[in-house]
Amino acid sequence: MMKSAGHTLIASLTPIHSVILKNHGRLFPNLIYGNHTKSRKFHCYHQKCQFHKENIMVASRYPPPRFSVAPMMEFTDNHYRTLARLLSKHAWLYTEMIAAETIVHQKGNLDRFLAFSPEQHPIVLQIGGSDLDNIAKATQLANSYGYDEINFNCGCPSPKVAGKGCFGVRLMLDPKFVADAMSVISANTNVPVSVKCRIGVDNHDSYNELCDFIYKVSSQSPTKHFIIHSRKALLNGISPKENRSIPPLKYEYYYALVRDFPDLQFTINGGINTIDEVNAALREGAHGVMVGRAAYSNSWNLLGHVDSAIYGEPPSSLTRRQVLEKYQVYGDSVLGLYGPRPNVREVIKPLLGFFHSEPGNGAWKRKVDAAFMECTLQTIKSFFEKTLGVIPDSVMDSPITQAPIVFSDVFADAKNLLPPPYTVREEEEELLYA
Repeated sequence: MMKSAGHTLIASLTPIHSVILKNHGRLFPNLIYGNHTKSRKFHCYHQKCQFHKENIMVASRYPPPRFSVAPMMEFTDNHYRTLARLLSKHAWLYTEMIAAETIVHQKGNLDRFLAFSPEQHPIVLQIGGSDLDNIAKATQLANSYGYDEINFNCGCPSPKVAGKGCFGVRLMLDPKFVADAMSVISANTNVPVSVKCRIGVDNHDSYNELCDFIYKVSSQSPTKHFIIHSRKALLNGISPKENRSIPPLKYEYYYALVRDFPDLQFTINGGINTIDEVNAALREGAHGVMVGRAAYSNSWNLLGHVDSAIYGEPPSSLTRRQVLEKYQVYGDSVLGLYGPRPNVREVIKPLLGFFHSEPGNGAWKRKVDAAFMECTLQTIKSFFEKTLGVIPDSVMDSPITQAPIVFSDVFADAKNLLPPPYTVREEEEELLYA
């Protein structure tokens, strides 16, 4: 095996400006910024960094993620991550995928894309791209924001990404490039790196082909963590939404990877929608579990149980009213931060599933639609005053209840379907050392 390349960081952290939002200093007073300062609302930091490549791996300052929320385009933005962190202290949060080219071309406007509040740690930046130079530059530009890990997208099937963009899941067909990209990212940062991928692409969907990809990337780069979406991707014109349901789940591929690559860390993703399913996957030997849409559309009932059901914390006494009071402070502090954006609609969007299946949910959504149509609301406070009256106090003031138990043996069944163990072919060894 090739020796993994690593790196260290010599960094000094110097506060250069601090302005605390009046009356709201108790909550989210700060956003971490890069090489910019803001004259209002936020506490800013600047890091001067020198990088030196060493043959060591970089360790995270946080334990390996037993639970994480998937990166989702147009969903896992700053607003959602703020809400998610109010519900769970321990869940690992991911940004939306940000194209390396966007980071490079928006060099003078990076805060809009990369800034986040320090409460959001642990947080992972996901980037995508197909140009090594831009990937290197984007990594360098992101360093001063202090992400805890950088993830490379090899799983997005969107035609804009995997088609015209020639990256995302299409890169699974070019593991040599992925290894090069991961080496470039690792050489330009001081935090761990990871890859998020599918189990295959179109007809390249055998277990051995997946293993070839994992073996080549992990052998030729410092990558030791892979997030596995347990479906293949179809690039024949179906939509990203259909790519989340039409290709069948093959959890047996995931558990076979855990068996065949004992020195690597794997997080399972795809089709997992409840806390009970998360724990079922962990009981069967998953290193970590990543949940996507369910963590967004039913945030209270899923994220609200993460700390107690997965991390062993005492049951929370947190209520929806308390969460909304804190979220209101955050929301009003960021409205119009970048001219007309974010606006009330964008800040409220993560809350649309907050009362999922509760009394008053339908009436509240109708109130929300009517409030958006009026276009007169200037603050999150006024929005809440206009809409939340239809939610019963019993819903607003009840703490998180015990997570419902829904027995699932799908992961145990998958372990009975494991493919034969992977063996590195001679030609793969020859190519690796060529």
